[in-house]
Amino acid sequence: MDEKGDWKKLTVSRNGRLDKVLSLALGQSRNQTARLIEAGAVLINGKTAGKGSVIIEAGQEVSYRFIEAPRRIAAPVDLEVEILYEDEELLVVNKPSGLVVHPAPSVKGPTLVDWLREKGISLSTLSGEERHGIVHRIDRETTGALVVAKRNDVHRILAEELGRREMGRYYLALIDYPIKENITVDRPIVRNPANRLKMTVAEMGRSAKTDFLKLVSSGSGTELIAARLHTGRTHQIRVHLASIGRHILGDRLYGFRKKGVDIPRVFLHARLLYLTHPFSRKRLEISAPLFDDMQTYLDRNFEREIIDEAISAKFLTDGFTDAFDVL
Repeated sequence: MDEKGDWKKLTVSRNGRLDKVLSLALGQSRNQTARLIEAGAVLINGKTAGKGSVIIEAGQEVSYRFIEAPRRIAAPVDLEVEILYEDEELLVVNKPSGLVVHPAPSVKGPTLVDWLREKGISLSTLSGEERHGIVHRIDRETTGALVVAKRNDVHRILAEELGRREMGRYYLALIDYPIKENITVDRPIVRNPANRLKMTVAEMGRSAKTDFLKLVSSGSGTELIAARLHTGRTHQIRVHLASIGRHILGDRLYGFRKKGVDIPRVFLHARLLYLTHPFSRKRLEISAPLFDDMQTYLDRNFEREIIDEAISAKFLTDGFTDAFDVL
């Protein structure tokens, strides 16, 4: 690991486990902060923190630093990713389907992080993981807008915005049966004990909340909806839809089985990204164009003019201004 990261300090405002308190303060996962602690990059009152489980008290001073992740030998990067927005602090890309965001032991091919590195756009991260610049992720099959921070200070500010829900995305999803009305699904999610590839709704799970907005129904019974996340659980939109008997076209993992419909991948797209720029403090709204497969399906089953209006930034933001009934 490269240990050139500058030390930063914060004064603890609450009692609790070090890894949990630091995770909340930095807007990062417990796993990431735990690895940062294990790497010796966290100090408590000037002394190296031994374990994430150590209890700290309000008023204590914690120092931390970002650590450069080790480079892995990646597969050749032979792909193109559309850049929707870029400045000196950050960029926003339109992630295609099938592209994994960051490396993992099970991932054999190139990832978005590999592409960023090849383009010379990389960022030191918390805990030394190979998540250079990745502030939030998108599943392999899901497409759409994803923000990448170019510097550690930008990464930290954006992570804090995400934690406060000042940054987020509006998703588009094509589902097999219409929802009856605009609704909010507020149901906890946990790993499915019967299938580790899936998540499921269960009382012992982590809190999860999603708004669903009706957009346009087709003559064949499918419907285009929009979704807004209040939390960021794995497969959250897909799990919450399955819990109310709806499934995204192409999502066979969670139950899409419509006869006569052959969809090659999950039709879920992060359409609109919104955030406050870390330095200019201007609000940015960046729309990610649909990919050809999803656009073609819409053109064949819906009226183009109606769809274009329904997926516009104004229509989406206005649509989520009212409170929905909660399930």
